[in-house]
Amino acid sequence: MPWDFVLILFVLGVIVPWRGAVRIRELLRQPALSTAERIAVYASTIAFQWLAVAVVLWRVTARGISLARLGVALPDLPLAAFSGVVLLVPLLANQIYGLRRLARLPPEQQGFLGELARKLLPQNSVETLAFVALATTVAVCEEIIYRGFVFAAVYATSGGFLAAAITGSAAMFSVAHLYQGRRGLLATFVVGLLLAAVRAWSGSLAPCIVVHLCVDLAAGLAAPRVLRAPRPAADMAAPGASP
Repeated sequence: MPWDFVLILFVLGVIVPWRGAVRIRELLRQPALSTAERIAVYASTIAFQWLAVAVVLWRVTARGISLARLGVALPDLPLAAFSGVVLLVPLLANQIYGLRRLARLPPEQQGFLGELARKLLPQNSVETLAFVALATTVAVCEEIIYRGFVFAAVYATSGGFLAAAITGSAAMFSVAHLYQGRRGLLATFVVGLLLAAVRAWSGSLAPCIVVHLCVDLAAGLAAPRVLRAPRPAADMAAPGASP
């Protein structure tokens, strides 16, 4: 494997997870985030993701690897659409089920996901617009990086062993979400396997991008409302009192 590909994989597998975990811990220590702070987090993530994609595409192009080998193509539209729907339906159903199950718990028992939703996910219309831009960026960039570059690099290094490419890309994708803890790590690995399988089946990143975007939007836009902590009784108007 070329030295620059090894360096990129090292950054993705070590530096990115470490910095992500540190950053999330720092943000969650704060009692609350303002709209400006939340949007600043979104903006910095967007900038980093596009920078990472630019570096990947630069080195891939320098090595004479076509974008088609990364899956940046749409060779079979019906197959891509079908494979995307096949994956999207169960993932969305699981997302909705998980949120409803978590919402039945009191806020203090919702753990990391509840705290993350209240601290970092959008709380008003301005933040929602910024979050949509973030989710779109993440869907496009992470698919190019993990199901595109990492998949192709492992596939080539393993001598065309498809299972290695699927597993390797899922593992790298999972490690990038180290900040979510062990349960999140396992869940992300399973999702990574499914997305990589769809990429291999369809030969395109298009269905993966659409599925990734829909799942992230469903979580990011629904979670703050579903998991929002109820107002304390002292803050609520007494029965029969004027509003």
